[in-house]
Amino acid sequence: MPNLIHKHLLQVKTQIIEAEHRFQRLNHSVKLIAVSKSQPIQAIKEAIDAGQFVFGENYAQEAVEKIKQLQGNDLEWHFLGGIQSNKTKLIAENFHWVHSLCAVKTAARLNKYRAVNLQPLNVCIQINLDQEPNKAGIYLEDLTAFAQSLEKLPYLKLRGLMTIPKKRTKFSAQRNSFKKLRLAFIKLQQLGFKIDTLSMGMSDDFVAAIAEESTCVRIGTAIFGRRPSSR
Repeated sequence: MPNLIHKHLLQVKTQIIEAEHRFQRLNHSVKLIAVSKSQPIQAIKEAIDAGQFVFGENYAQEAVEKIKQLQGNDLEWHFLGGIQSNKTKLIAENFHWVHSLCAVKTAARLNKYRAVNLQPLNVCIQINLDQEPNKAGIYLEDLTAFAQSLEKLPYLKLRGLMTIPKKRTKFSAQRNSFKKLRLAFIKLQQLGFKIDTLSMGMSDDFVAAIAEESTCVRIGTAIFGRRPSSR
C-alpha cells in the first residue's frame, strides 16, 4: 500500500496533467520540483521511491548534506532560497539550478566558483512582481539590464524567470499576476535571450501558473505536508 508521500505525489502529478490538458499545454511540458527544504532524508527517499527525481532546497548547508547522502540516485537539485555570499561556493559546486538570482554580485560569485568541468549553472532571475519591500527579487523595469549583465559570465546559463507573487485566493487574480511574468519572459525572448523556463506556481496556485505557461512548479506542502521544523 503506497505511503502518504507516494499518494500525495500521485495526486499532484495528476493535477498537473489535468491542468496541461485544460489549458492546451503539451503533455509533460511542466516539470515538478518537489520542495524538500526542512524535510528529513527519509521523506526524500520515499519520494524517490515514488518516482520523483527533481528536488528543491532553500538552505545551502542542509541541502548539501542531503545531496551527499543521496549520491547515486541521479537526482536534479534546484536551489530556491536567498543566497548568502558565504554560501555561493557551496551552491555553485553542488546544484544544477538556481532559481533565486537577483544580484549582480551574487551572479559573479556563482560564476567564479562554478567548476569548469561542470556544465554551466542554470539560473533563473527572481522577479519581485508586486514590489514587496520584504521580498527578494528585482523589479521588472530592471530585468533587461540584469539579464544583459549575465551574458558576461561564462559559467552561468540564463534559463528564465522565477517569481513568488503576493498570496491571492481568486484564480483570476492568480492568473493576472503570473501573466505579468509571462509577458516579461516573452519580451526577453524577443530581445534575443535564449530562455525557456518560467518557474512559477506553488502548492496553492500552481494550476493558475500552468494556465499562464509555467514550465516548472515548485511544490512542497502538497507533497510532504507541513514542514516538521520551522526556521
